[in-house]
Amino acid sequence: MAAQHEDQVDQPRDLGCEVLIVGCGNLLRGDDGAGPVLIRQLWDMPLPDAVRLVDGGTAGMEVAFQMRGAHRVVLIDASHTGAAPGTVYRVPGPELEKLPPLRGMYSHSFRWDHALALARWLLKDEYPDDVTIFLIEAQDTDLGSEITPRVRAGMDRVISRIEAGWLAPLRSGMCSP
Repeated sequence: MAAQHEDQVDQPRDLGCEVLIVGCGNLLRGDDGAGPVLIRQLWDMPLPDAVRLVDGGTAGMEVAFQMRGAHRVVLIDASHTGAAPGTVYRVPGPELEKLPPLRGMYSHSFRWDHALALARWLLKDEYPDDVTIFLIEAQDTDLGSEITPRVRAGMDRVISRIEAGWLAPLRSGMCSP
């Protein structure tokens, strides 16, 4: 497989148009595990060499460090907004300028939005050129529950969007750093 599992990423590299795809969430809590489960689905697909996949799980700080060397980042997580389960939100880069401050953070409350703020501060000029977040509205996040059909359908829509917006340009050789 061309994509690298997170354990195979040892040193930052500059691949020109590398795409980092990160799935965040808790696999033990049903729909909250949508991000990591989606990453596992992508691991089973043939991917361009310039793609790195990371199961970010619930380790927000690790996500920040994984961003070094990536020009484009796609992050997937579950959301709880009250919308219909399986609803997909796309949060574009300009919206990420409103990230929360890093004061008073503890590792157990460190989320993907905090990871992006930390990465922006830590990486400075090496911060990715393009960061996009896909949030999938969760239905059941009870401990031990399975991912619900509506959230699985949302995951399929996110995979289609990732293919069209990030993977297809790499496959055709039409990426720009």
